[in-house]
Amino acid sequence: LLRHYPRRYTERGALTPFADLVVGEYATVFAEVSKLTARQIRPKLHKTDVTIRDADGATMTLAIFNRRWVDKDLKAGRRAYFSGKVELFAKHVQLANPEYQLVDDEQGVVAEEFAGALVPIYPASAKAPTTMIARSVRLALTMADIDAEADPLPADLRARHRLMGFEQALRAIHTPDGWPDVTRAKQRLTWDEAFVLQVVLAQRRAATRALPGTPRPARDGGTRAAFEASLPFELTAGQREIGGVLESELAGSAPMYRLLQGEVGSGKTIVALRAMLQVVDTGGQAALLAPTEVLAQQHIRSLTTMLGPLASAGELGAPDVATRVALLSGSQSAAARRTALEQVASGEAGIVVGTHALLSEGVAFDDLGLVVVDEQHRFGVEQRDALRAKGRTPPHVLVMTATPIPRTIAMTVYGDLEVSTLSELPRGRSPVRTAVVPVAERPAWIETVWQRIREHVAQGRQAFVVCPRIGGDEPEEATTDGRTPGVAVLDVHLMLVHGPLHGLRVEVLHGRMLPADKDELMRRFTRGEVDVLVATTVVEVGVDVPNATVMVILDADRFGVSALHQLRGRVGRGPEAALCLLVTEVEAGSPSRERLDAVAATNDGFELSRVDLEQRREGDVLGAAQSGTRSSLRMLRLLRDEDLLREARAEAVDLVEQDLLLAGQPGLRQAVVDLLDEERADFLDKA
Repeated sequence: LLRHYPRRYTERGALTPFADLVVGEYATVFAEVSKLTARQIRPKLHKTDVTIRDADGATMTLAIFNRRWVDKDLKAGRRAYFSGKVELFAKHVQLANPEYQLVDDEQGVVAEEFAGALVPIYPASAKAPTTMIARSVRLALTMADIDAEADPLPADLRARHRLMGFEQALRAIHTPDGWPDVTRAKQRLTWDEAFVLQVVLAQRRAATRALPGTPRPARDGGTRAAFEASLPFELTAGQREIGGVLESELAGSAPMYRLLQGEVGSGKTIVALRAMLQVVDTGGQAALLAPTEVLAQQHIRSLTTMLGPLASAGELGAPDVATRVALLSGSQSAAARRTALEQVASGEAGIVVGTHALLSEGVAFDDLGLVVVDEQHRFGVEQRDALRAKGRTPPHVLVMTATPIPRTIAMTVYGDLEVSTLSELPRGRSPVRTAVVPVAERPAWIETVWQRIREHVAQGRQAFVVCPRIGGDEPEEATTDGRTPGVAVLDVHLMLVHGPLHGLRVEVLHGRMLPADKDELMRRFTRGEVDVLVATTVVEVGVDVPNATVMVILDADRFGVSALHQLRGRVGRGPEAALCLLVTEVEAGSPSRERLDAVAATNDGFELSRVDLEQRREGDVLGAAQSGTRSSLRMLRLLRDEDLLREARAEAVDLVEQDLLLAGQPGLRQAVVDLLDEERADFLDKA
């Protein structure tokens, strides 16, 4: 109860503006009754319509059923707190069957929970209105015995940052004497959340550094040196800098545990390959874990192409320093899988690429030295740990993502990893021009979209058309927001081959296809034997076809910012000018349209990640949607509190270096235990 903080406050006696109400949410308003009408609709159905007025004179209706006593309570002129779900009826906002609390009766008596200068309004529900919560919290405050040692913030930290004590903050947040109390209490309780989380992550970093690892130092004259000498281009400054960091950490006796994030097409794969070859040069093996068959096959093709003869160990005429790249996937034939398993177990395969099949019990490595996890947000802690456990000693770990992450997210969700960022694009890449195609306002523009594809294909280029679903046997159900399902791959394909793209080589790619068929189609597309690929988001990550210069995303408003940015990254991977068209039927001014406009306005994924975080509920990033539970972060806001997070991280690192097990901080130790219950620990790792 004491950690269930008020959502907002109202000043004692000040009516609440109705303009701030959101349909579908539970809300509490302080208003004055202006009119009451009661009638018997049917023998067992009595209805009371109450009209209430806010500070601006705006009115709203309360629809109350079978509660005759309200006819006496809610007379014109009475003031009360009304709590209920905001609904839309006949295009007017109303509260249906709200709970209410009169704050002044005929004798002027004021309920205790509304007696202060500021009245707390709590996150509530139909069965637990804010008035009930307020009474319960006040009772808890009188019963709570909060020992000074229970304060999770060390005394010297509180003094440095001028923070109030824990008990004082709890009382001030629930029963403030004025706005200064609220401000100071929020500052203190935000520090609690930021600091405890950063202490947990600092402990994890310290624990990782304490593990015994196997040094994998670089050596002259090995596979990596031969690979670097064969490169037909220069590495970017960022690739060289991060490569140096990885080289140094791989040579250390503690396992490397690093996150490599970078823009779509920034060259993360070649950085990872150099690290893998450094491990191969020491006699070890590297495993590259990919989330999908399509991406695993793409990695095999790109790695063997980049390595050339250096990937031909065991073959006639192979260089002395050559290694072998093996694939392990669930769709392999029994013979191919058996061969791959033998190469992995014997150490013949220096680099092993695979999907979840790498995690199975039958996969044994000779000497696993490095685990590279691509698009790591798609893997859970159990999957990642299953691969790490296959090494003789804990292997080095490099996790990669092309999903842009704001610095504040990196400091929290990824706070137990060291973070490196590739931001510049390799030479020869063209920026992608992006435009929103509003077909509701400009229906004729869709024909222009297909014409653009024809123009690019006529120049020898290729195109993607992405749809939100597959179609076919999928049920035609409405979405949760009441809209009909988005356009489907199978339907769009038929429309295009018999309509605007007739005569072009148009093929279909989606997740229900057999893995072998998907791989063969991608090979044909890469070879230029397919002009247009109509696909789902199966092409979102890892697909590298430099000749593709057009990306059309239909019903683009149904995709998030990150997905749109990733899809756009499938084009512009060569020297030719590229185009991304976001087709939508939503009207200007809506949040969905604003999201599309933001994507069209910039190619900077890190700027878009901030837009994404601003538009989404914070819990989607740090709580409910990923952990299955409510977020433990109630006060902390990642974008707003970036400076505070940075300070909390520095304080946490200093404290953990001095007292790893928090023996001298019983309050903090208990707060860490509370945070790390089973589900929360699972969430932190999965994130």
